[in-house]
Amino acid sequence: MSNLIIKEGFDFAFDPKGCESCKGNCCIGESGYIWISTNEIQILALQLNLSVEELKNKYLNKIGYKYSIKEVKLASNNFACCFFNLEEKKCSIYEARPSQCRTFPFWDYFKENKEEVYKECPAIKNL
Repeated sequence: MSNLIIKEGFDFAFDPKGCESCKGNCCIGESGYIWISTNEIQILALQLNLSVEELKNKYLNKIGYKYSIKEVKLASNNFACCFFNLEEKKCSIYEARPSQCRTFPFWDYFKENKEEVYKECPAIKNL
C-alpha cells in the first residue's frame, strides 16, 4: 500500500518516508520567513511551557503585524529554524509545528517552481 501524499493541483507526490534520509533540507537553507499564526503561537507556548510573551521574545521575530520563527545562522552561510535539532536532524516542535511546515511541499510557489522542490526534497515523487 502506498503512503504517497497527493494534493489536488500539484503534479508531484510526497513520500513521508523520504524524511528519514533527508536530514532537514526543508528546515535548513536560505534565510526566509517561517510564519506562525496567533493560534499556533498559543499552542507552541503551551508545548514549551512558556508564556506567549516569553515565546515571542525568545523564539519569534515580529514582521509588520505577523510573527516568524527565528533562524540560526550556520557556518555554511545557510540558516536553520531555531527549533530544528541540528544533532538529531529533526524538528524539536514537530507536534506543534506551524501550518507552513505542515503543508510543505504543497505550497503554491512550487506549482511554478517544481525544479526547486525536486532539488530540495528527496521525498518528492513524480506522478
